[in-house]
Amino acid sequence: MTHVTDPFHTHSVGHIAAQLPGATRVFRQFGIDFCCHGEVLLQVAADQRGLDMAQITDALDALDASAQPEAPQDTGALIDHIQTRYHETHRRQLPELVTLSRKVEAAHVDHSDVPAGLADILQRTIGEMEVHMKKEELILFPAMRRQAAGGLDVPISQMRHDHDDHGEILQQIDRLTHDQTLPGGACRTWQALYTGMSQFKSDLMEHIHLENNILFPRFEATPHA
Repeated sequence: MTHVTDPFHTHSVGHIAAQLPGATRVFRQFGIDFCCHGEVLLQVAADQRGLDMAQITDALDALDASAQPEAPQDTGALIDHIQTRYHETHRRQLPELVTLSRKVEAAHVDHSDVPAGLADILQRTIGEMEVHMKKEELILFPAMRRQAAGGLDVPISQMRHDHDDHGEILQQIDRLTHDQTLPGGACRTWQALYTGMSQFKSDLMEHIHLENNILFPRFEATPHA
């Protein structure tokens, strides 16, 4: 595994996230999209959000570049990790979030900050993500296990498109929940909902990152731009 050695601003966000252990935590801290739009140069991503590049690079410089990656790097082990850590987790998370959301929407229907419509979005997400994950589990991942590299650009392109859709869902959720910001005096159910939503968002971003920035490029003949 190679590490980022050139100035950070010359690399894409996805490249840094893939090569520098802990970088995804830094990007989440600054609100930088490292999963669905990982092809964007870090300098551009910082400029788009009006961020201080020096603060970002200081945080990245503080990371231990020699640390072990949090996910396995062998292709087969990485696929196993994605399925057990993320696919199975999302299947547990989303139904519970739908239940919590419906309770909050019903109990606080007149509250100005209630995330009206969140349960419906999450319910649709269950179906969309299940179809996506099944395509990976039954078609794409077995194909990856059968061959060493390359040759899977078409199905990977579709998976990347699905990931973009998932990213748009996260943006909708952030708008509805004001970035999971609780109103004063929020009940325990509302607190549990937003805590769960924050965890789901974090997990989904890491999930997409592992595929878009690490796994998929191994099987694309044409680099993704």
